[in-house]
Amino acid sequence: MRIGLAQIDMGFEHKQYARTLCQEMILTGAKENVDFMVFPEMTLTGFTVNIKELGEAFETSETIQFFKQQAILHHMAICFGLPIVDSQKAENQCVILSATGELLANYAKIHPFSFGTEKEFYIGGTTLAFCQIKDFTLSPFICYDLRFPEIFQIASKQSTLLVVIANWPVSRKEDWSILLKARAIENQAFVVGVNRAGTGGGLAYFGDSMVISPRGKILAQAKDGTNLTTFDISCEEALQCRNKFPLKSDRRPELYQQLMINVNGERSSI
Repeated sequence: MRIGLAQIDMGFEHKQYARTLCQEMILTGAKENVDFMVFPEMTLTGFTVNIKELGEAFETSETIQFFKQQAILHHMAICFGLPIVDSQKAENQCVILSATGELLANYAKIHPFSFGTEKEFYIGGTTLAFCQIKDFTLSPFICYDLRFPEIFQIASKQSTLLVVIANWPVSRKEDWSILLKARAIENQAFVVGVNRAGTGGGLAYFGDSMVISPRGKILAQAKDGTNLTTFDISCEEALQCRNKFPLKSDRRPELYQQLMINVNGERSSI
């Protein structure tokens, strides 16, 4: 499967500009025979808490409709992010559409970034998402989720491709590549991380989108700024990695569950 890392500088809260940028990126990807295009978190807005003006209802989302049209037109599966609003609550979501425009997955970010302001405006999701593209079963995650290995372990029981879309700032640049590699090695899965570039909302971003092998090797890495990086991956490589070094068979999830219970018989948080 040919992955397209659609690293963009979408600016900040300018949807029309971002749509034009995405159209150009998808057109380029189609010429390069990309099967699955992955865009950064909150693809058309950049990370925003302006949910009253920029949040969308899932059923009537203009963003989803836009990418659906692009998926059908260019016969390409597409992953993107957007703020979804339902009544008074909002979720930071990742949506995956098939090459025929079918909804394959919609995932709500489980861990809003409480260190910043995200948790004041967005509630955390409560479920993982799984879908099939070509030979891969994959699961999407969003930005801060990358710091929580437990959900990746659960997802990788089924998924051999773990996708992380992000608005990851320059101030924590070193953590990005280290965590992507760690999630790949410990889950014996391909990890695709797509981060935005440029500036938005007072923060600077560095891009550095990449594809990581199940052994933690960087297979492809984007240059600075807006650009498309493509790379071919094979599900068979992940399966062979797991067969040759059956790490997962030695995991003891039942014991880990017990270890979460403290001396008072209460569950401790993780």
